[in-house]
Amino acid sequence: MSVVKRTSSNVLLDTALKNFYAAAEEMGLEDGLIDILSHSERKLAVSIPVEMDDGTVKVFEGYRVQHSTAIGPAKGGVRFHPEVCLDECEALSMMMTWKCSLAGIPYGGGKGGVSCDPLEMSKREKERVARTYAARIEPFVDAWTDVPAPDLGTGAPEMVWFMDTISKMRGRLEPAIFTGKPIGLWGSKGRTAATGYGVATCALELFKALKKDVKGATFAIQGFGNVGTYSAKTLQDAGGKVVGISDITGTYYCKDGIDVDKAMNYVQNIHPKRLLEGYEQPGLEKMGLSDILFLDVDLFIPAALEGVINANNADKVRAKYIVEAANGPLTPEGDAILDEKGVLIVPDFLANSGGVIGSYFEWAQNLSGFFWSIEEYNERLIRIMKDNFAKVWDYSQEKNVKMRRAAFMAAIQRVSDAVRMRGVFL
Repeated sequence: MSVVKRTSSNVLLDTALKNFYAAAEEMGLEDGLIDILSHSERKLAVSIPVEMDDGTVKVFEGYRVQHSTAIGPAKGGVRFHPEVCLDECEALSMMMTWKCSLAGIPYGGGKGGVSCDPLEMSKREKERVARTYAARIEPFVDAWTDVPAPDLGTGAPEMVWFMDTISKMRGRLEPAIFTGKPIGLWGSKGRTAATGYGVATCALELFKALKKDVKGATFAIQGFGNVGTYSAKTLQDAGGKVVGISDITGTYYCKDGIDVDKAMNYVQNIHPKRLLEGYEQPGLEKMGLSDILFLDVDLFIPAALEGVINANNADKVRAKYIVEAANGPLTPEGDAILDEKGVLIVPDFLANSGGVIGSYFEWAQNLSGFFWSIEEYNERLIRIMKDNFAKVWDYSQEKNVKMRRAAFMAAIQRVSDAVRMRGVFL
C-alpha cells in the first residue's frame, strides 16, 4: 500500500517533506520507512512566562522537536525569532537529520526555538527567557538524547544560561548537553567560525571541481552574522572578491570589493546591535534589502532565512552558482526555476554542516574532558568538509543527478539503514 504523504501549510516544512519524498521514491525506499522518516519522534511545545524589566509578565511560546535518534542523540540549534513555530522547528529538525547523516557524525536531528524578538529585549530579559525555556525542556535533553546549540538570535551567552540552569536543576555540571559555549566554559576553539569556514570550503571546492580560478571571482552573501562574516573572510583570503553583503538593514554593494575585515570589525566591535547600518568605505552603495539576491556575481551565498528565493523571484537571480548557508533558502519552486536556468546549487545540509561538525567536536571534547588546539580543530573540520563535498559531487556526476538529490539520497540511506537494523520500536 502506498504511503499517505504528509503536507503542510508551512513553506519550510512543506519544502522539507517534498524533498524527502522525491528522494525516497527515487531510491525505492520501502513505504514503512518513508512513513517513519516523514514524521518526528517527539514534538514539544512549552509556555515561557517571563517578568519583563518594566514589571509586566509576558508569556512566550517555545518548542523543541526531535526528528530522529536512529543514529545518535538529536542535534540542532535553538533560535530566538518572532516567527518561530512548531512546524518550522519540525522542518529544521528533519533537515538536521539529513545534515548529520551526510556528515557521517553520530547524531540525529533536532531543533527548537522561542517565538520572541531578541532585538527588542534587554540582556536580563533574554536571560530570563533562556533560563525558563531550558527549565521547561530539561526532561527531554541530555548529552545522549538531545544536544541543542546556537541558532538565529542565540549565541554563547544563551548556551551558558541553558547549561547553568540545567546543571543547577540536576545538581551536577552538564557541559555536554549544549554546544556553542564560550571557550572559558567548556566551549571549543574554532566553533564560532566553523559554519562559515565550512560554507566557504564548499564554495572553494566547487570552483576546484569546475576547474575555475577563485582569484578575481565575485561573491555576494546575504546575512552578515557568524556564518556570513566567516564565509566572506575565507573567500576574500582565498583571493575572491566579495562585492555584496547584507543584513536586516539593507544590501551593501561595492563593485571593487567589500573590505570584509573592516566590515567585520564594524559589526563586531562598533555597532551596538552588531549590524551593518552606518558602515562606510570608498565606493560603497547601499541598496534595498532584497537586492542582494539579484546581484550579477559568480557565486551567491544565502546565509539568512529560509525561502528567500522562490517562485516569485528566482527568475531574477543572476548568480551562476549558489552555495546554501541558510537552512532551506530555496523553495522547491525556486529551485526548479534556477535548475532550468542552469544555476548549480550546493545544498544547505552539505554546505552549512560545518556548524554541526564543530558542535560534534565540542561535544566529544566535553565528554572526554580533553580539549584540542584550534589548528587541530580546523584541520579536522576542513578535511571532513572536503571529503563530504567530494562524496556528493562524485555521486551526482556518477548518477547524473543534481547535488541536492545526491546529498538527500546518501543521507537518507544511512538513516534508513540504521532504522532497519534497530527495528521499528525505537
